[in-house]
Amino acid sequence: MKTLSLRSQIFISLIFLVLLSSVLIATVSIFQYNEQSKNYHQMRLERKESQLKKALNYVFKNSNNELFNENFYENIQEFLRPASDILNIDFYLYDLEGNLLTPFSDIKFSRLKIPKDIIESLENSPTITFIDIQNNKGERIRSSYSYIFLDGIKTPFAILNVPYYDDDSLIAVELNLFRTRLIQGYAFLIIVAIIIAFLISSYVTRSLIEVGEKLNQTNFLDKNSKIQTKKTSKEITNIITAYNKMVDKLEESAIMLAKSQREAAWREMAKQVAHEIKNPLTPMRLSIQHFEKQIERGNLNLKDDFSDFTNTLMQQIDTMSSIASSFSEFATMPLAKSEKINITNVLKSALELYKENRIKFNYEEIDLFCEIDKTQLVRIVNNLISNSINACKGLNKPVISANLKYDSKWIYFNVVDNGCGVDKSLEEKIFEPTFTTSTSGMGLGLSMVKSIVTAYGGNVGFSSVPFKKTSFQIKLIRLT
Repeated sequence: MKTLSLRSQIFISLIFLVLLSSVLIATVSIFQYNEQSKNYHQMRLERKESQLKKALNYVFKNSNNELFNENFYENIQEFLRPASDILNIDFYLYDLEGNLLTPFSDIKFSRLKIPKDIIESLENSPTITFIDIQNNKGERIRSSYSYIFLDGIKTPFAILNVPYYDDDSLIAVELNLFRTRLIQGYAFLIIVAIIIAFLISSYVTRSLIEVGEKLNQTNFLDKNSKIQTKKTSKEITNIITAYNKMVDKLEESAIMLAKSQREAAWREMAKQVAHEIKNPLTPMRLSIQHFEKQIERGNLNLKDDFSDFTNTLMQQIDTMSSIASSFSEFATMPLAKSEKINITNVLKSALELYKENRIKFNYEEIDLFCEIDKTQLVRIVNNLISNSINACKGLNKPVISANLKYDSKWIYFNVVDNGCGVDKSLEEKIFEPTFTTSTSGMGLGLSMVKSIVTAYGGNVGFSSVPFKKTSFQIKLIRLT
């Protein structure tokens, strides 16, 4: 699964935080608005009830006992009617058992009997007002229930019920207006947040992208450039500083490694040269010692023995000269230089020298151009052909072929033989200096071939099935 870039993650995170905070603030604001509306209705109901009770107490104080007769409850309601009209309050009286007393004729809402749970709540807390909320045909009705006490008497004589109809029409209009303004404000805020999030994510990741590009370009073998510090955050500055320190350490390590590799290569080469030189020195020493003993014994046939002695010395001297030439050739290999050549013609000329070996050259009569040093290309051909000839020694029917192919981008040259080949256990070492499966030579040829080809951007490969087929493939960039 493909992950988002850091820039996208920062951008999305900032936008998400803005949206989340906007939704939370809007939710809290609307919730608070609704709560304030409920509190407003609740406080208004309490004020109306309080005002009605004050009017009722006033009636009791100034009635001169006119209320206290067999029509007590009807008299109370008649005296409270003016107050009810002035205060715009409906009210209902219930006896202590919860039964509705004589109501007004224009009652909008009333209960004939107060529910038992409300009666129990009032009995447990006589001085507390019980609020009951109901919905009736889409209207929310708050009803307060409380005991009425005569002035100076702690025993209640009736239950007062004040209904209140929550009118949210004005509040709904204000709430819709508030929501509209809130949406407009948040729309503007989100647009600003998107712009700011884009700028912040670009600013934060700009230096990281530069660091990433530099890291991708970092090569242990090349000289790497440092990142020039710009105005960045402390964290990015720390990353850039760490990268620049790493570049310094890489350069130091590369110098040390190159020195170590050179020393190791020369030590290995010196061991190989010493070993190869010792091989012919041993028979030379033995020949000289044998010649001395023959002289001491007087058994010397001067003409024949001296001829054998000199032949032996000359053979070993030639071997040492060949070793020195191979070492010198590898150590002083010329630097790569660019030269556009027709590889078809160069290969035909180089393979003409091997007519006696009956090497078959398969190619098309077409001009194929590549960029390589002509001398070094001939050296490559000579090494590959010589290896194939040596691998086929002793075979009754040696078969060696050279093949030239191409496509739109590459030129392919390979040499195939049916010689002894290379064992699988030795395949990894085939291009190493000093590696050889031959009884003569220093094994520098294939290593030199690989060095030349890779210097011109090409590749070298091989495949081998011992005594059946061995193929070395050269791949060079084609020029149009």
